[in-house]
Amino acid sequence: MSHLITTIADLESLYGEVNKGSLLKETDRIVPEYRALIEASPFLALATRGPEGLDCSPRGDGPGFVRVQDEKTLLLPDRRGNNRIDSLKNIVRDPGVALLFLIPGIGETLRVNGRAAISVEPSLLESFSVDGKAPRSVIAITVEAVFFQCARAILRSELWNPQKHVARGSLPSAGRILAALSDNEVGGDAYDKELPGRQRTSLY
Repeated sequence: MSHLITTIADLESLYGEVNKGSLLKETDRIVPEYRALIEASPFLALATRGPEGLDCSPRGDGPGFVRVQDEKTLLLPDRRGNNRIDSLKNIVRDPGVALLFLIPGIGETLRVNGRAAISVEPSLLESFSVDGKAPRSVIAITVEAVFFQCARAILRSELWNPQKHVARGSLPSAGRILAALSDNEVGGDAYDKELPGRQRTSLY
């Protein structure tokens, strides 16, 4: 590839001056306005880093599933998943994390950067129980930077436009992907048929 940008000076020259609002919107704590966005969000992407590289993991539950403990602390329950625990392994070795909160129907997203630790304190786990089922752990995030991202990406993608939703059958299913990657050792039609019921009974 040619014409690559390789210096910060060249990059800043290309994009120009940062507007004032883009700098003023960043804080080092959860202000009331940002707390409202966090408590309305049912979904976030959690980015972590470790010796093997980067990881980005989806996390979701009912609005407010991330608890604002105080203006410098967020608590994220680690609900049932695939047990790869890539994010948790990374946090143990490198506490740096980034979160991107999305709110259905809202163009702005919220970004949080901070440092994370994994807690298994019994009363804390119990406080996050759903249907009598506690998470295995809770990720405690010490907030270092918070700011909202403007709506342009959501607007361009029309992410919340129901007329743009993709029919599930138009793309490879989970079973089909697994079958293709495992030479039919796992996955297939039976996997797809059983998956909805298995997911419903194992959400928590």
